[in-house]
Amino acid sequence: MADLFDAQDSPKIPDSAPRPLADRLRPQSLKDVIGQGHILEGDGSLAQMLAAGNLGSLVFWGPPGVGKTTIARQLANETDLHFVQISAIFTGIADLKKVFEAAKMRRSNGKGTLLFVDEIHRFNKAQQDGFLPLMEDGTIILVGATTENPSFELNAALLSRAQVLTLKRLEDRDLEQIVQRAEVEMDKPLPLTGEAREMVISMADGDGRALLNLLEQVFGWPDKAGPEVLAKRLSKRAAGYDKSGDSHYNLISALHKSVRGSDPDAALYWLARMLEGGEDLRFIARRVTRMSVEDIGLADPQAQAICLQSWQTYERLGSPEGELALAQAVIYLALAPKSNAAYVAYKAARKSAKSTGSQMPPKHILNAPTRLMKDEGYGADYAYDHDAEDGFSGQNYFPDDMKRPVFYAPKQTGFERDLDKRVSYFANLRAKRQSD
Repeated sequence: MADLFDAQDSPKIPDSAPRPLADRLRPQSLKDVIGQGHILEGDGSLAQMLAAGNLGSLVFWGPPGVGKTTIARQLANETDLHFVQISAIFTGIADLKKVFEAAKMRRSNGKGTLLFVDEIHRFNKAQQDGFLPLMEDGTIILVGATTENPSFELNAALLSRAQVLTLKRLEDRDLEQIVQRAEVEMDKPLPLTGEAREMVISMADGDGRALLNLLEQVFGWPDKAGPEVLAKRLSKRAAGYDKSGDSHYNLISALHKSVRGSDPDAALYWLARMLEGGEDLRFIARRVTRMSVEDIGLADPQAQAICLQSWQTYERLGSPEGELALAQAVIYLALAPKSNAAYVAYKAARKSAKSTGSQMPPKHILNAPTRLMKDEGYGADYAYDHDAEDGFSGQNYFPDDMKRPVFYAPKQTGFERDLDKRVSYFANLRAKRQSD
């Protein structure tokens, strides 16, 4: 089955056979590739490799429709390597063995192989490990393509033998170049008004292949169309979003950092992106509540309650009505005073607890329910704070041999300004009690 993907062994398609516009406009050399000049031009990684005649194994990381397959194919052409393309979705162990054996045979005849593996992150660890010996002895130049973060999805051993190159989402000016090339290929202007032309580029959402599929439909229209007709005849491309993949983590990170940065508009935008992508609302509610305790904290103690209430409101109303409650919580958090002092204090206390975990509390704060424990000094000289002046005894509550640390340092923002006054008040009173 793997041999079906061997481009140079497959039967030649007659010129008269129908070909999709995307295939007809596939670049025939690297200089024709649009939007990836940062790796293909000047000091770009690939440009330098080719100039030095030293092409190594690569992993292309980027969104769909930005040229990963095209660049791999042209790399093979420019380095005189036999091009073989497989997909991790459809290729099993038996298929891989056939591909490897063919590459070994080819090498024995003096011909190298560029093996392009689409969706390489879908191979498991054992399958990924299978590439390593052939990469090391030069039987294959591996070029993998993935839309997921290689740091999380690919083995460290494979990553250590390949260079990761990031391919960028196509910008509007790049997509406009593709439109112009399509007009030359079709030998006629795109039958859209200027506003509709911008709209179809926007609908492609940075994906060159998606744009060409849209253009192929538009070129078949008999009359020039405006935005209203375009919207009726074409469905907007769904936003790229994988609820278990990289986009999932990228967007929640963007939402969290927008809230932390006190930008309600950006926070609402990223919330909307997640909602449009079909994200689980309970996941969002949980993360928003986490933001209230991690980034707002005691600067606004009400924030946590508002998040929990919005979560409960969503559970009762469902979508779409309950989504508004989460949006309101996001706006509130973005505009709330920020403090991570409690979060920092908690982490510092946990770290201290790990290093001093065997030390006993001071005996004067231990209960003594038995005579033996009283004889051991448990509870002796305990000062009952309610009976002390100002309701504060100032006794030590840390282990006897532990130097008193300071974990919580309130910030001068929101309600924590008042808490800082209390911390200072008790610190001064403690010093006074201990000096008496």
